[in-house]
Amino acid sequence: MRSLCVEPFQNFSVVDTGARRTLTYCSPWKTNHKHEAVLSPPPSRPIRKSLCVCLSSSSKLPVMMEEKKKTFDASEAALLVKELNESFRTGKTKSYEWRVSQLKSIEKMVVEREKDICEALYKDLSKPELEAFVSEIAMVKSSCKEALKELKHWMKPEKAKTSMETYPSSAEIVSEPLGAVLVISTWNYPFSLSVKPVIGAITAGNATVLKPSEIAPATSSLLSKLFEEYLDRSAVRVVEGDVPQTTALLEQKWDKIFYTGSPRVGRIIMTAAAKHLTPVVLELGGKCPAVIDSDVDLQVTARRIVAGKWQANNGQACISVDYIITTKDFAPKLIDALRKGIEECFGTDPMESKDISRIVSSNHFSRLQSLMDEYKVYNKIVVGGQRNQKELKIAPTIFLDVPGDSQLMQEEIFGPLLPIITVENVKDSIDLINSKPKPLAAYLFTNNDKLKNYFVQSVSSGGMAINDTVLHVTVSSLPFGGVGESGMGSYHGKFSFDAFSHKKAVLYRSFSGDSSVRYPPYTPEKQKLIKAVMNGGIFNIILALMGWSRD
Repeated sequence: MRSLCVEPFQNFSVVDTGARRTLTYCSPWKTNHKHEAVLSPPPSRPIRKSLCVCLSSSSKLPVMMEEKKKTFDASEAALLVKELNESFRTGKTKSYEWRVSQLKSIEKMVVEREKDICEALYKDLSKPELEAFVSEIAMVKSSCKEALKELKHWMKPEKAKTSMETYPSSAEIVSEPLGAVLVISTWNYPFSLSVKPVIGAITAGNATVLKPSEIAPATSSLLSKLFEEYLDRSAVRVVEGDVPQTTALLEQKWDKIFYTGSPRVGRIIMTAAAKHLTPVVLELGGKCPAVIDSDVDLQVTARRIVAGKWQANNGQACISVDYIITTKDFAPKLIDALRKGIEECFGTDPMESKDISRIVSSNHFSRLQSLMDEYKVYNKIVVGGQRNQKELKIAPTIFLDVPGDSQLMQEEIFGPLLPIITVENVKDSIDLINSKPKPLAAYLFTNNDKLKNYFVQSVSSGGMAINDTVLHVTVSSLPFGGVGESGMGSYHGKFSFDAFSHKKAVLYRSFSGDSSVRYPPYTPEKQKLIKAVMNGGIFNIILALMGWSRD
């Protein structure tokens, strides 16, 4: 049997009649001779025009063989970047029309495939349909609508003031696309945290590669199919895979890398980017505190903590409440209110609730289980503690006064576990927060205006919300990003456009008004005038022009 790769077949056609599938084609070495063969068994998927045909020497009939999928390695990644750069250099991604067409395609994709998106999110995380709509689908729709509405304004050059030294002149700041950019997304909000940065890259006019997280395989696979179907493949691609594929991508020279994930991997991304002096945006995480004063509306506070912890992907969110700080006297009341809030939202047995996500994988379940079982904290559980490894479920669990050196307080929890730390005075919480790396978000609940101001001025964090949790990320006029250990760079709304743009400074001058003062030889008169202009003040300039000086 000999094998021949045909790409494409001449006059290729396939006819289905029930279980029988017939291939008609012209052989590439005899284009005027037609061949017909019964494909048995019929392929389970549609036949592509790039196929391998094995010819039996006895029958001369072809047997269809599925084309072997190439491994995505460094050479494939290099070819991908080359193709994207070539596409970018044509200038098509820079046009307003192209950007709008891609944004409308994303908007159409989300509307038409909403059911598929929800199903993928449920497969990966058992994410409730309403939560999937609110935190993933609606967020992407909102980003598209704002970008379509504001794009012309964002693209318009920004006027800048000029100085006396350049008179007469005008100046502007031009936002230009960077080139080929790489977006590496995460698994906890695998749709919105993949598509929203891509929206930013497209609005800025870049060619873009998305690498979705392999930990959310259903959403990753869906994104690959949807981007292929709805977006311009010459400028927007998806690469699936895990560490080898990501490593192959990171070996290439990009014009920007946008990463969402852990600080540990963020360091790997930054190290790889440094090789090519590639700028990065790192959306990381950290231990996000919530300080609760004793003068609050307890019922509302408890509901908003529940929303910012367990309603937020069961605590698997970089901005979810990681730990609470309150006073010793107030802690028992707060725990009772949280217990009631959990029951109101998820029933008396949260393990049976359909309104809470599961843990994403067995590895993450084991990690959370080890945090719960640490000898320093296992006896500190005051609410919850139930778990089911087979179903990857852990109930909302509250701990009281765990030691500061426990793993629960040393690393980002990223799950349904919530420690409460008590202090004598609520202001003591500031020192505790500032003793740790800067978080991605910080929350305060109080009616005390002085405490609000003190908290805002004293605590450094990526973002902040007073008397609520997580909602600040829904305000597109606010930048979303970290500081220090919790990340660098920001996005959302116009900040996404800016994150993927270069701000080019442009000065315009005519040929008139050219003064000999700026050119050598530097006579005493020229020196006086130049110093007067540089020092500012119209009176000094007049004196210099008259040949006088204050000296």
